[in-house]
Formats: sequence, C-alpha cells, structure tokens
Amino acid sequence: MDEEGWFSVTPEEIAIRHAERSGGGCVIDCFSGVGGNTIQFAKMCHHVVAIDIDPHKVELAFNNAKIYGVADYIDFIIGDFFQLASSLKGDIAFLAPPWGGPAYKTIPNFSLDLLKPKDGYSLFQAAQAITPNIIMFLPRNVDLRQVEELSWLSSPPLNIEIEENYVQNHLKGITAYFGGTAFGKLDL
Repeated sequence: MDEEGWFSVTPEEIAIRHAERSGGGCVIDCFSGVGGNTIQFAKMCHHVVAIDIDPHKVELAFNNAKIYGVADYIDFIIGDFFQLASSLKGDIAFLAPPWGGPAYKTIPNFSLDLLKPKDGYSLFQAAQAITPNIIMFLPRNVDLRQVEELSWLSSPPLNIEIEENYVQNHLKGITAYFGGTAFGKLDL
C-alpha cells in the first residue's frame, strides 16, 4: 500500500459485500487502485480485469493479489479506462472512481460532478459501453437524486438499488447497483 491507498481503498467488509452481490462472471474493475475490490471479486471465483492509469498502483494491486492468492484470476491493465472502455467486454462494470481525497467529507452534498477523473455521468456512460450491469461505490454524502438519475438517463431505464455501507456502525459509503445487479437479478 502507498499513502493514497490507505485512505482510498474500499474497506474489506464492503469490498466483500460488493463481490457477494456481483453474482459471478467477468468483472471489469474500472479504477482498481491497490486492488481491494479486485481481490474480493477474484476470491469469489470471478475473472477480473483490473484497470488503473497509475503503473505503481497496478504493481501494488498485483502484489496484494499474490498475497491473497488470487493473482491468477486477474488480468491487470495499465491504462486509461475511458480509452479502453469501448474495447472491453464483461458481465459487470465496477466503478469506484477517486472521490478527490479525504476532503470529500467536508462537502455537505457531494455532486457526481466532483468525481475524478471525469464526472459521474461520463463514468456511467463509459461503463454502459461494457454492460448495463454496473456497481458504483460512492461517497456517503453523495447526492442520491443524481445517482437515481443515472438509471433514468439510460435507455431503457435501468433497475437501481441503493445500499448504505457501514463499518462498525459508521456509514462509510453508498453503493448503487444498476441493471441485473439490482435486487440480485443478474443471470449469467
């Protein structure tokens, strides 16, 4: 782990929940970072394509996957998700984009426009080029109306389920499940 990895990695309990809800198949982890979610998806016997633009993060994720014994289930790619999205195929796209560092907590109503490297609408649209089955991990203070709007802007509109994620009784984030991942309806 590097310094940024310590505050940006998804807490393990939440990453396990994401993997349990994914239902199987090939998961595209669009912003894999140091591999917290990637590892949990791989532990559930999924094939994972882990993408990050930072070669150092990919190196850390690969090392972490080896420690967990799941590196053989993962294809690591150094690259820009937006440039790769149109050529990717998978059953689920997992979006846990950078939230802008720990300062996100000071924003009362976190807008999807604040996500990095592009706004949440652009992220979601790029993921839809892969699959309508999208899991999106977002800050606990995200504007839920905007998250729901993502499903309405799809054609046809996607099912959506929003889940609050707690660790030791503290709200840590919000997960939005779209398409077949909502309400556990994914058939692979």
